[in-house]
Amino acid sequence: MTSLPYPTFINQNPANINNGKANLQAVGKCRIYPEQMDKTEYRSIVAKNIEQANVDVTTTTVENQKANKKLRKKLMKEGVAMAKKFLMGTLNIDVSIVEVEMYVNADDLIASDGCLAACLLDAGCQSIVCDGTNIDALDIAKVPRDRLIAHFTIPETVEGVINDVVALSSKISIEVSDDVVPPTADHLCEILSLELAKQKAKRNGFQVVIQVNPTNFNVNDTELASIIGPVLKTCKDGHGGLTMVDPSPSQLGLCYAACIRTDRPDGLFTTVVCNRSEEALGLVYSSKESIVAALECGRGVYYSRSRKGLWRKGDTSGHYQTLHRLDVDCDGDALRFCVTQHGDDVAAFCHLNTLSCWGEPRGIRQLEGILKERLAKAPEGSYTKRLFDDPELLRDKLVEEAQELSEATTKAHVAEELADVLYFAMTKAIKAGVGIDDAVAELDRRSRKVTRRKGDSKACRISAANQILEK
Repeated sequence: MTSLPYPTFINQNPANINNGKANLQAVGKCRIYPEQMDKTEYRSIVAKNIEQANVDVTTTTVENQKANKKLRKKLMKEGVAMAKKFLMGTLNIDVSIVEVEMYVNADDLIASDGCLAACLLDAGCQSIVCDGTNIDALDIAKVPRDRLIAHFTIPETVEGVINDVVALSSKISIEVSDDVVPPTADHLCEILSLELAKQKAKRNGFQVVIQVNPTNFNVNDTELASIIGPVLKTCKDGHGGLTMVDPSPSQLGLCYAACIRTDRPDGLFTTVVCNRSEEALGLVYSSKESIVAALECGRGVYYSRSRKGLWRKGDTSGHYQTLHRLDVDCDGDALRFCVTQHGDDVAAFCHLNTLSCWGEPRGIRQLEGILKERLAKAPEGSYTKRLFDDPELLRDKLVEEAQELSEATTKAHVAEELADVLYFAMTKAIKAGVGIDDAVAELDRRSRKVTRRKGDSKACRISAANQILEK
């Protein structure tokens, strides 16, 4: 697994970089210091979680216990909604595809009895970052080890608490002091290798990340990449990492490119372009400069071998792409761009005006396309058009087919009924302006949650469904 640099946002809001066009978090991961983004909004989230923690659910009477549990649940939902708005609105981060590490003050974790950690993870954050010297805060977070990062501002303080830390967290983060100016590749490698060697004996799979400030290096962006690249190439199997404080698109993009291998004489990187569901759209090539350009504008930008320059997809065709995420394969020698393909007439990546360079889609993606066509212009007698125009009929068919799926027993029958449910569900979705990628994003967001519901059936919904089936 290739280790790659990612941004830490302390003094710059990711939503405002390059007039809101940049997408530095598209490298797949970022770290946020929220109080520097919008202190008032973030403090209101903290206050909501402290309020939730202070609701007493152990009162003596059953009535009060039920009322307080209901209130606590209400406050929890409100806190998560506020955190989602902060992440996806104020910060403009797609938490369904970008791994967000959120720095949380130890005192806030303790004051909220760990509710703040669960709230932020339920809202879509991948990890909570907290002062590694405050064991009480790490403990009260009550989240899985792989979702908690112990952060140290002074490397020398790690040794005294590491035994307690490894029991609660699977990753530590070490801030390279501003006093070390300029940092060298040897110095950074020494920090990483020393800590990894220490922790490897204690627990397998332990990770160490160093946090550096690019301004402390006193070098240009190309020279910075020549320092950061070799450091990250020493990290094996993703056990080491590096995050850069408030980098520019050029700093981050060049350092990112410095971690990728290529055996091509022209130095280009083979790049697979995929949609949000990771379906391949085409094969292109990237250069260091095109990676920087893509991060600068948040779009699909590649290198054109025929034009011998940057290829900003859509500038001439109108078929531009929104960039969601960059990835590097397991061997570190191929890129993947995850994008949403747009188009004035049709969302086409290929010059033949198809979504993919491998022809028309099949399966559920084909169904999605046909339903969009029917919604825009349906032929005479179209059953799909009838469903679009009759919400009650569409609702009844959804309930009917779901009931038949629930009763199917054989593999063939389940597949048939599932296909029916998918057709009617996709018809409902397309009518509402919802596509497959929207559902995929929602599933990915939900996968980050740590708070789980019981999942019991709802009597009111069963009763309503029975009334429809008895018509």
